[in-house]
Amino acid sequence: MRIVVQRVSDASVSIEGEVKSSIGQGVLVLLGIETEDTIEDVDWLCGKIARMRIFNDAEGKMNLSLTDVGGKALVISQFTLHASTKKGNRPSYIRAARPAQAIPLYETFLTRLSQTIQQEVGAGEFGANMQVALTNDGPVTITIDSRNRE
Repeated sequence: MRIVVQRVSDASVSIEGEVKSSIGQGVLVLLGIETEDTIEDVDWLCGKIARMRIFNDAEGKMNLSLTDVGGKALVISQFTLHASTKKGNRPSYIRAARPAQAIPLYETFLTRLSQTIQQEVGAGEFGANMQVALTNDGPVTITIDSRNRE
């Protein structure tokens, strides 16, 4: 699994002109699922998101986690995070999981992240054409790949 985490002061996702979900302070998570991914990847990434110290403390230092600040999370499925641009100019998405595998992992990710941060998680709609709006706070943008656990 590959994620892009953006610290936001607000974010929303709309489908066909209707806001499906929105949050205030927290994180926008773009989630890419590949064929090799398992529940272990879900659990590891949800723990990382919840505990990553990317929010400012009273002195303005990034010492607080999403759970420390009671922040919200909005998760958007994004298979294009697994694009390969190795050959030619048209990206290949061969590593991205197909819906039969990806949808259950996406839904599990939403449930586990909600349990980990102990609050409801906002979401887009798997496979939909979505418009995502956000105010990146900082800006703070971090990429994490469960295949490369640093």
